Amino acid sequence: MSVLTVLTYPDPFLHRQMAPVTDVDDDVRRIISDMTETMYAEPGVGLAATQVGIDQRIIVYDVSGTDTPPQPQALINPEIVTAEGEQVSENEGCLSVPDFRADVHRAWRVEVTGVNQDGQSVSIKAEGFPAIVLQHEIDHLNGVLFIDRISRLKRELYKRRVHKQMKQPA
Repeated sequence: MSVLTVLTYPDPFLHRQMAPVTDVDDDVRRIISDMTETMYAEPGVGLAATQVGIDQRIIVYDVSGTDTPPQPQALINPEIVTAEGEQVSENEGCLSVPDFRADVHRAWRVEVTGVNQDGQSVSIKAEGFPAIVLQHEIDHLNGVLFIDRISRLKRELYKRRVHKQMKQPA
């Protein structure tokens, strides 16, 4: 296992739609293992293959919280099949959008289908925080960052700050 480098905005790879996984093999399981190690090292509660420069529809996440043992989950080719209700994900953040948080409107309840790392079809029903995490990570696979879901003004302020930081000498 190894910790991968997390891409950050404005890397253009983050806005690409990822390719479906056609075969769940040892390479895919190694990617899942590396992504899980990276998620914990950062630390985060979710990570999409997009964020580590891998063009595959894979996400890992762990919504177990800090008071329980880790319970990492992996989903391959995840798709949201139903989304109901509305909630505001307060202070949402992202490993690929460092030093920025914002409120984001998300569905309260989602049903997600996909494949686990054993190649078995799965269906997950989640609500509240786990639903937010799934929506956030699946957005990444579709080339959508959470800042694409906030007001244009807040997004532009963040973009200007990042571009200004990039121009400053190290």
